[in-house]
Amino acid sequence: MRAEAEQNVERIEKSLALLAQRLDWETAEHRLEEFNARVEDPDLWNDPEAAQKLMRDRQLLVDAMDTYRSLKQEKEDQVELIEMGEAEGDEEIISEAETALRTIAKTAAAKELEALLDGEADGNDTFLEINAGAGGTEACDWAQMLQRMYVRWAESKGYDVELQSEEPGSEAGIKSVAYKISGHNAYGWLKTESGVHRLVRISPFGKGTRETSFASVWVYPVVDDNIDVEVNPADIRVDTYRSSGAGGQHVNTTDSAVRITHHPTGIVVTSSEKSQHQNRDIAMKALKSRLYQMELERRHAEINAQHEAKGEAGWGNQIRSYVLQPYQMVKDLRTNVETSDTQGVLDGHLDPFMAATLALKVSGKSRSDAQD
Repeated sequence: MRAEAEQNVERIEKSLALLAQRLDWETAEHRLEEFNARVEDPDLWNDPEAAQKLMRDRQLLVDAMDTYRSLKQEKEDQVELIEMGEAEGDEEIISEAETALRTIAKTAAAKELEALLDGEADGNDTFLEINAGAGGTEACDWAQMLQRMYVRWAESKGYDVELQSEEPGSEAGIKSVAYKISGHNAYGWLKTESGVHRLVRISPFGKGTRETSFASVWVYPVVDDNIDVEVNPADIRVDTYRSSGAGGQHVNTTDSAVRITHHPTGIVVTSSEKSQHQNRDIAMKALKSRLYQMELERRHAEINAQHEAKGEAGWGNQIRSYVLQPYQMVKDLRTNVETSDTQGVLDGHLDPFMAATLALKVSGKSRSDAQD
């Protein structure tokens, strides 16, 4: 077997070993039998939410087991083909099998990375907030560009995207927007995007000058029924108000918008659907999710402090720089991953940045260690 093929086989086997470890392969069959027994319980659907969670958890286990078996079998099949081709002197068979091994190695690496999404809330749906920062109209326009970027990324993953609230800019763009993004591992992937995003470009508003704009992105998990977050009614203030937009597809015109302020933390959440009851429920879930995110951050404070200590002084929580002029470059300041395909990134091609940052977070390395 040629050197490249041997290297790909080694990569696949390494990925398979991690997948087996994360899956706890030795007990997987037994756990599936337990799931199947519970599914056959005639009383299962007396509690629909619990039943749905059980079915979802079972399917995740089935999918993980099928993925592991499939990758392992595909690797073995291609190795056999190479051995057969070498024995028969058939270069075409060898070449096709080597190409297949390269593809399997890439797939296995992607599945290996996905297996690292095993944090307490990684599998949950997520809330995504974007807020314009310093830069006035330029910043509002930049916030809207980020809005488009993340919606395109989410839709490319097959996630459901639900607008929660939106505040238009006074002249252009948006001051803020909030979404609920639903799908498996939505929070696990998007949590890597929290922070300040910086844009450098020539102003599109007639100034002709190079402008720097900032916008913040904050991501926190949707709290499900397995995560208990208590909110003292005495700690919150609930306000209702009219929310109206300046036009376009995301117009909100209602007297029933709800704003909840959590006094101990200063957290403010809003929702602008048509039903005041629905808004209160949505806003309360968002508040609980924010409080839960704060608890997750508290638990990981030491690692977070280590990461931020490696950041450049004066840049605050900035995580990524997008330069459109005088050259084209998007660079992640945590991992040094960069690309000149700025349009691709703004069209939602964010996976390389997310993957590198996820690996950084899982390893617990500092920024300088990861960059080295």
